[in-house]
Formats: sequence, structure tokens, C-alpha cells
Amino acid sequence: MAGDSRYPMPASIVLIATPEGWRHSVLDTRGGMLCGRLARIAADAAPEQARAAAVAMLRDVAREYHDTEIEVVWNGPEPEKMLTAQVISLRHRP
Repeated sequence: MAGDSRYPMPASIVLIATPEGWRHSVLDTRGGMLCGRLARIAADAAPEQARAAAVAMLRDVAREYHDTEIEVVWNGPEPEKMLTAQVISLRHRP
């Protein structure tokens, strides 16, 4: 499904810690948004664990649907309950 235009490339992500678990909102390059819960991450997981899970999720999407590698650049100091990042496309995979 590489390059499938039905699934736009992720552009940025917001992570929010809630009592039920870490939630995500992914903004795509077409202005759409996908919201959900980070899978397999405990509600009391540290921000570093949530960031790692989000990066893995975004990389999987970029590889499977766009045949590309990405870098996720987290924004500066933020409250521990909310994290934001930009998704940068690096190159198409060989």
C-alpha cells in the first residue's frame, strides 16, 4: 500500500496524559486529524515511554503507507501531561 493517497502523511502529533491513558491527535498534511489512545502504554507511563510509542506508531504509518522514513522532532519544554512534535519526512525507502 505504499504511497496510498487515502492515508495522508502525518505532519504533527499531540500527546495528552489522561487518567485513562495517553491520548494522541495526529494532524496530517491535508489538514485532517486522527485521534486515539496509544496502544500498549499504561495510563501511568512516563512521558518518555509515550514519546517512544508515538514515534514507533508514526514510523510504522510512514513506512507502510508512504514507503518513507521519518524523524519526529519534539518541541521544547512542555508540561509533562502534554507533548507536541513535528513529523519530518526524510527519504523514500530503497
